[in-house]
Amino acid sequence: MRVEVVFALADAPDIAVLDLNEGAVARDAVAASGVIARHRLSAGKLVLGIAGRRVAPEHRLREGDRVEILRPLAAEPNEARRQRARRGR
Repeated sequence: MRVEVVFALADAPDIAVLDLNEGAVARDAVAASGVIARHRLSAGKLVLGIAGRRVAPEHRLREGDRVEILRPLAAEPNEARRQRARRGR
């Protein structure tokens, strides 16, 4: 089964296209992608998503899934909006 693992960076995304066995889970895809080592990430603290929705590391993958490694937000969306509004005044 073919899946992608994506880690979005400011300059360019790190995308790995993988062929995994049926029954693979999101954690397996991330481990096989090599993204953890390339970016020195802590495997235990990763937040994963598929199609913009959070999934557990044990989430069973399907053909064509795109596993996203989600980064923490720099600011809460409401607070960021307030700051932009203050600067615009």
